[in-house]
Amino acid sequence: MAILFVGCQFSEDLHINEDGSGKIAFSFDGSELLKMAGDKLGEGLGEEQKEEKAIDTLMVFKDYLEEKKDSISQLPKAEQERLKKLENFKMHMFMDPKTMEMNFDLYSDFKNVSDLGNIFNDFKTASSLGGKKAGSSVGAPGDPLSNTEGDDPTKVSYTFKGNKFKRVTEILDEKQLKQGLDSLEQMKMFLASSKYKIKYHFPRRIKNISSKEALFSQDGKSFTLEVGFIDYMENPKILDVEVELED
Repeated sequence: MAILFVGCQFSEDLHINEDGSGKIAFSFDGSELLKMAGDKLGEGLGEEQKEEKAIDTLMVFKDYLEEKKDSISQLPKAEQERLKKLENFKMHMFMDPKTMEMNFDLYSDFKNVSDLGNIFNDFKTASSLGGKKAGSSVGAPGDPLSNTEGDDPTKVSYTFKGNKFKRVTEILDEKQLKQGLDSLEQMKMFLASSKYKIKYHFPRRIKNISSKEALFSQDGKSFTLEVGFIDYMENPKILDVEVELED
């Protein structure tokens, strides 16, 4: 039973420059998920892929959206807007059935941190599209990222003005949030040790931070905050932070 508590890892890595520009990356390490649920997750793969072929590909969403623009234009407006959010992102996907490795990295540069939205929700959409394009079954039943339908139940906003940075989560739909959590009920034991980590890097030293659990880097310009994935799903506000930088 102990092996069922081995989970997957999610991380959000944000670098902010003095002018508010920067880069963000979201990483998902699902290697343990692949090991534990390999048979179920492998249903979308052909026999040759299961036994031999690794997937190692880069997906540029701007090119993908241009390529599929005619079919995308037929989708409901809400779905078009969801896909539009991915326009500036790229995603590297690596999945090897032989070594049981599965890693997805979604990343983008930005001109202003306030332009960013809920990177986790964007990642769920991106991984579903990327998995289908690459021929993997990420997003298939049994995958904790499979619940991507409908509007996002949360809205995350980032602001950086003067010496103050804020990450604020707004719950838009409590009912839908609970439904998403209910869909993970069968995976709760497996996800018990899964973590969600944010790593934020600033142009100046941190003077104050609202979270008592945050760990600082040696140079004082970065912090890391890690919570349980299930805890995050139950309360997305758990990763909200306010940071004050030195002058």
